[in-house]
Amino acid sequence: MKFRPLHDRVLVRRVEQEAKTAGGIIIPDAAQEKPMEGEIIAVGKGHVNDNGEVRPLDVATGDKVIFSKWAGTEITIDGEELMVMKESDIIGIVAA
Repeated sequence: MKFRPLHDRVLVRRVEQEAKTAGGIIIPDAAQEKPMEGEIIAVGKGHVNDNGEVRPLDVATGDKVIFSKWAGTEITIDGEELMVMKESDIIGIVAA
């Protein structure tokens, strides 16, 4: 299935975090928090302002981003759990 977010929304795939601490302790799945880092899979056309003008998004497909903890809506596409969120829920882009 193909999916394209509308307006100022983006489709994000969460990046899996390490299940070990720096000291080598393995953290069980039940104790792990969901990661707040992800990769942009698809972006909408942009934010439509009150004048009807479209402002393009600052993020692009392939960007690695950090987003707020309670951001977005989880959806499943082709068996993969992804998130749809507004660009304003993204805190920043992680430099490569």
